[in-house]
Amino acid sequence: MAEALGEPWIGLDIEGNGFYRYPEQVCLIQISIGDTPYLVDPLDIKDLGPLGKVLSEPSITKIVHSGDYDIRSLHRDYGLVFDGVFDTSIAAAFLGSKRLGLDAILKEYIDADVSKDKRLQRSDWTLRPLTREAIVYAADDVRYLGEARSVLTEQLVEKGRMDWVEEECRRLQSVRFEPRDEQTAFLNVKGSRDLGGTALAILRRLYDLREDEAIGRDRPPFKVVSDSVLVDISRDPDQDYSVIKGIGHWARSDARKRIGTVVEEARSDEPVQRPRNQTRRGPHLSNKEREQANQNLRDLKQWRKSQGESLELDPSLLWPTVSLGRISRQSGNMEDEFSEPEVRDWQIKEFGEGLERFISSLGD
Repeated sequence: MAEALGEPWIGLDIEGNGFYRYPEQVCLIQISIGDTPYLVDPLDIKDLGPLGKVLSEPSITKIVHSGDYDIRSLHRDYGLVFDGVFDTSIAAAFLGSKRLGLDAILKEYIDADVSKDKRLQRSDWTLRPLTREAIVYAADDVRYLGEARSVLTEQLVEKGRMDWVEEECRRLQSVRFEPRDEQTAFLNVKGSRDLGGTALAILRRLYDLREDEAIGRDRPPFKVVSDSVLVDISRDPDQDYSVIKGIGHWARSDARKRIGTVVEEARSDEPVQRPRNQTRRGPHLSNKEREQANQNLRDLKQWRKSQGESLELDPSLLWPTVSLGRISRQSGNMEDEFSEPEVRDWQIKEFGEGLERFISSLGD
C-alpha cells in the first residue's frame, strides 16, 4: 500500500465465497500496480486500514470491472469507501461494446486472452492454500486493467463521451452496502407476490427457519432449500412435504416435524399485509388518460431507441426508463424531471433539449 500511494492508478478486484458460505465474506483482494498483480489475503490480515487509505485517495484511480459488487462487499466487511473509480465495463458499454465480460473486453480492446472459467469463478475462495490455477485466474482479473483503461479512455475522449463515463463512475463509487430489513426480507422471496395474509405469515416463519439453518450450517440459504419450496409449503401447508419438488433434506422426518411446528405457530400469528407499493407517483389517471400515457411511453422509448441507433449504443444508457414513465403520465414540468436522482447531468446536457422538443410534438 505504501507503493500504491505513490502511483496514479491501481487495478482492483475481489473474490468472495457467497456460493458456498453464509454470511458471505471477501476472501481475496487482487491489486495491480503497474504491470504487477498482487494477491492480498484478507483472511490472514487483521487491519486493512492501509488499503482504505488507497481506496479513498482521489488522486489514485481505482480501475475495476463491474465494480458494484467489489465496492459494496469491501464496505460491508471492512467499512472501506472509494473515491476515484474507473469501471472498464461502464467504459466499454459507452463505446458500444455488446459483450461486457472482462474476457471479452480485454480481447476487444487490447487483444489479451484471459480465461474466465466458471468453475473457478464459483469456487470456494475460503479454501487455503490456493491452487496455482486459482492464483493465475485471480491475477489475470487485474493484470491488464491499466492497459485496458488507457485504450478505453483514448476512444472515449475521441467520441466525446469521457464526461459521461466519469459521471457514471462517480455514481458507482458512492454505492454502499445496505443491510436488509430482517423483519420484511421474507417479502422478497421469489413467487410470494400472490400469497394471502395467512400464507405470508407461514412464509415468514419458514424464512426464519431457513435463515437459522443457513447460518448454523454456514451455507447459503438457496443451498438449504429453494424459495419455491418455501412458497409451495406456505400456499398449501397441509400437503405431504416429502413430495415437494426440490425439497431435499427437508423431506427427512425430523425436518418435516420442524416444518409442521413452524406452520402451526404461524397459523396463530396475525395475517401479514404486504405493504402497498409507494413508488407510484402522479395523479390518478382515467382509462383514456392511461391509454394516452401508454402511447406516450411507447413514443418516448422509440425516441430513445433512435438516439441509441444513431450513436450505436444501448438505448437504456441514454435516458432512465423510470423517468420516461413519469414523463409519459405528466410531462408538464421538465425542470422538476431533470432534478430527479435517476437523471444524469450528462443526459440533460446531451439530450435534454431534444427530449423537450419531442415531448412538445406529442401533443401535435
